Amino acid sequence: MAKKEKEISLDDLEEELVDSEVEEPEEIEEIEEFGLDEISEEEEISEIFEEGVEEREEIEEEEAPKEEIIDERIYIVPLAKARKGPRHKRANKAVRYLREYMTRHFKPESLVITQEVNEKIWERSTQKPPRKLKVRATKNIDGLVVVYLG
Repeated sequence: MAKKEKEISLDDLEEELVDSEVEEPEEIEEIEEFGLDEISEEEEISEIFEEGVEEREEIEEEEAPKEEIIDERIYIVPLAKARKGPRHKRANKAVRYLREYMTRHFKPESLVITQEVNEKIWERSTQKPPRKLKVRATKNIDGLVVVYLG
């Protein structure tokens, strides 16, 4: 069964619109016109200079909070153990051994291996990771250890 469509006349629509438009729009206040001649050059320059100084102060404040590094060490991590087992899992194992090595030596709350180190391990595909890797590790106050390429 098809639904019956209700016919709506134009007169009914006009009446509904008239009923809904009970509120009259508010009057718009006129804005006084001003000329550019009223502002002196000194005032323009001082306003522009003040805005520039404020922007510079905000940028300097954002750069100030840097993390304080407690410890920084350079290691040569042996990844030869990653060569045991299947060839197609060697790079995965190398990353795992690097994580284990850094947790053993730094005892971090959290560990971050940078993209550079990861790319160096995966540089020659999954089957041929490097046997040794020189890395620089830093530890900050929060216990976060970040491993960089050395």
